[in-house]
Amino acid sequence: MTTTPARATYLISGATLPNGARADLLVQDARITAVGTNLDEGLGITTIDADGLVALPGLVDLHTHLREPGFEQSETVLTGSRAAAAGGFTSVFAMANTMPVSDTAGVVEQVQALGDAAGYATVRPIGAVTVGLAGERLSEIGAMAHSRAQVRVFSDDGKCVHDSLLMRRSLEYVRTFDGVVAQHAQDPRLTENAQMNEGALSSELGLKGWPAVAEESIIARDVLLAEHVGARLHVCHVSTAGSVEVIRWAKSRGITVTAEATPHHLLLTEDLIRSYDARYKVNPPLRRDEDVQALREGLADGTIDIIATDHAPHPKESKEAEWDAASFGMVGLESALSVAQTALIDTGLLSWADLARVLSQTPAEIGRLADHSHDFEVGAPANVTLVDPANSSTFDLGRLAGKSTNSPYLGRTLSGRVEYTFHHGYPTVRAAQVAPSDEIAAQAEAWKASN
Repeated sequence: MTTTPARATYLISGATLPNGARADLLVQDARITAVGTNLDEGLGITTIDADGLVALPGLVDLHTHLREPGFEQSETVLTGSRAAAAGGFTSVFAMANTMPVSDTAGVVEQVQALGDAAGYATVRPIGAVTVGLAGERLSEIGAMAHSRAQVRVFSDDGKCVHDSLLMRRSLEYVRTFDGVVAQHAQDPRLTENAQMNEGALSSELGLKGWPAVAEESIIARDVLLAEHVGARLHVCHVSTAGSVEVIRWAKSRGITVTAEATPHHLLLTEDLIRSYDARYKVNPPLRRDEDVQALREGLADGTIDIIATDHAPHPKESKEAEWDAASFGMVGLESALSVAQTALIDTGLLSWADLARVLSQTPAEIGRLADHSHDFEVGAPANVTLVDPANSSTFDLGRLAGKSTNSPYLGRTLSGRVEYTFHHGYPTVRAAQVAPSDEIAAQAEAWKASN
């Protein structure tokens, strides 16, 4: 007979909230039960000294690849959600390009159950738009939406829903239950065998180019389709200045479109590819400095709504290869908050309140994530991230908590470090160390039993 572990009570003392105010937060039974100053510690309360730490609502990633089922050599739901916790994330949305593809109610329910059992983060599956990501016929969208997983985000990410009629039908379908289609904007004919951003550098390096118009033309088509049918559209990993302008225009027309930028597209440029280091090979590719600046400005003025990691783990042999043969993708969960601080907070473009919006509040709203709060009011869910903004350090392998190590930031100095992550009221990260899997699984079971 197993016993359910006792739920501890925590006092987070002297934290700086996103609005700049200082406060104590009392965490009990998966909720914030008191907010104020000089709260009594009391007996049996574990106190965390948060002086100098910024408290953010638990981060939410709308774009994560957890690889399970089918590609467990790269990542599993357990290891990926552990990486999420290390990066301050308490909820992640798992993309559908698994094997089998997450295109049925059975598969999405399996992914969600694996996340519940792991306990490090709330795992919400994303359903495929088309069967097998083949782009030929719609998947079981309704069945996934009405399954126990209650899927609200659908995407063929990794592939574009290129057929205009299929894209229209998918938008019409998800509109009936307030879902959203998250599009990987890439014209496949314009990007055949593409290896990097198309431009002077691709010509110099002799690598096939991925033109900006291949992204921008799909976004332009899709915002018009979304307007026509009155549905929600989300644009994945925006990477070009032209795409920002198309989305800005669409929003000015009142079209219901949201968009994300990845941390790597906010910091890294195509010049890194001169090294032929495949850690910098990603889809969409790293672009010009002008594109990076346009993405930052788009986040600052609200044209781009959120930051999403596009965490894409791969085994070493897939990245330690010649450039043409290497896989596309980077891991990004553990580094996202530090990159965001480096690129946006330290440069004065965003405030901590802005960062809470783009990394927590708005992604939760887009994904229709239940039981998520962007504030620290009494009764709010106790999903809390504590970051030390003064900790500037070299990003190394010790910061990676997932199964793969294909990070483009290894050896780079980044600002900020996650010190604590609370998920459902229990700490998955303590003093910058990820808690053991068996401990977190037991806490997750206790939370489940009490809810």
